[in-house]
Amino acid sequence: MGEQPAYQAVLDEVGERLRRLRAQRGITLAVLAETTGISKSTLSRLESGQRRPSLELLLPLATAYRVPLDELVGAPEVGDPRVQLKPHKSASGETFVPLSRAPGPLQAYKLIVPDRGTEPKLRSHEGYEWLYVLHGRLRVVLGEHDVVLGSGEVAEFDTKVPHWFGSADGRPVEVLSLFGRQGERMHVRAKTTD
Repeated sequence: MGEQPAYQAVLDEVGERLRRLRAQRGITLAVLAETTGISKSTLSRLESGQRRPSLELLLPLATAYRVPLDELVGAPEVGDPRVQLKPHKSASGETFVPLSRAPGPLQAYKLIVPDRGTEPKLRSHEGYEWLYVLHGRLRVVLGEHDVVLGSGEVAEFDTKVPHWFGSADGRPVEVLSLFGRQGERMHVRAKTTD
């Protein structure tokens, strides 16, 4: 009988690592299945070690958990606690940084919204959005409303309503965005002081 290949020990630990990561994030198999398109039974067998991990399974999981693939297959249990945020460019020219590391119905982003000109191109889609202006002036066109938000101001809306947002003064605007599926609404609670 031959010796076990070195990579076999790494593969044997993947299921437990996946189960632990899902538990730490508080995600159900059902939510993970919906997010990744992998069946609940396959995910369960993968976590229990009854199914061998493959790239076809690990890549969607790494994307859903927003972690590097090597974290799923061989990262030490305790590592650098800093989150490595990777900026991305959207087709509309804004830079966005995903802040949510867990799959689910609600996602958080930091947006840097450029000057998109003064002629809004309204669009609509499924979802609900909450925007908080961190720095700058944000012009929001929502249906027939056209408003300018400054630092510390918030807008929330159903994204089925035709909408557009961009810089109000030609300078980039930093925005915190929470985006949820249709029917997901944000609830903000604040304690007031007298």
